Amino acid sequence: MAGTKGKQTVRDMVLSLGLIMLAAWVIYLFIPHDETQQELKRVDYQIELTTARRAASYPVAAPEGLPDTWKATSVRFRGDESDRWHLGFHDPDGNYVAIEQSAEKPSRFIPDATQDAKKTGTTEKIGDDTWTRYEGERYDALVLEREGSTTVVAGSAPFGQLTKMAQALKTE
Repeated sequence: MAGTKGKQTVRDMVLSLGLIMLAAWVIYLFIPHDETQQELKRVDYQIELTTARRAASYPVAAPEGLPDTWKATSVRFRGDESDRWHLGFHDPDGNYVAIEQSAEKPSRFIPDATQDAKKTGTTEKIGDDTWTRYEGERYDALVLEREGSTTVVAGSAPFGQLTKMAQALKTE
């Protein structure tokens, strides 16, 4: 008699599990799923740019003349973190491109800003400046080291788009 009761308990558990799985499947089937990517919100970075340019110990760079298809999506200035400036964009193809600047020591700042990309030794002349290429698993980057500050243009975009951003950078 004890053996029959154990078999009933296991059978009841299996039936309960089956009913729960059936209910979960029905719920999943009838609840709508939004599989489209949400539109990224464009941010206005002019106030933060003005603040950074007044407060930073170096000339703060921001792009001028980029088409509207480049969408600014993030901005911040951290005066307490070696005057760290960040401006993030999505390019026309949806790739991420960020401008990072800081007065921090390049040996600490560059690995952080490039997501640990490695220096390739290849340089690129953009305007009057010579930028160094970095390649990484997550981001590629162009790096410009100057006296008192380092500028990094990094992201998931190809080097052609990183170069376009670097070409558009202006300081005041």
